[in-house]
Amino acid sequence: MSIRTVFRYGTWTLQPDREPDAEPVTYAMQCAVCGAGSAPQEDAAGAQDWAFRHAGRNPSHHTYREVITRPWRAWMRP
Repeated sequence: MSIRTVFRYGTWTLQPDREPDAEPVTYAMQCAVCGAGSAPQEDAAGAQDWAFRHAGRNPSHHTYREVITRPWRAWMRP
């Protein structure tokens, strides 16, 4: 008995996943000074509210990163 490998070559396509069962796009903010961050949320405004609260509690923390998680899907074209 022998083992064979079959390769299939084709053109792949990649795009944001907009299927009904796709994971939601989420937003979070992260403090670039101390590394603390908000929980991922489906509403960007909620993540921004976290940054305002954090800046209010930490007046020297002025720099933040927005972290967006967007689901993508790949498939091979026929």
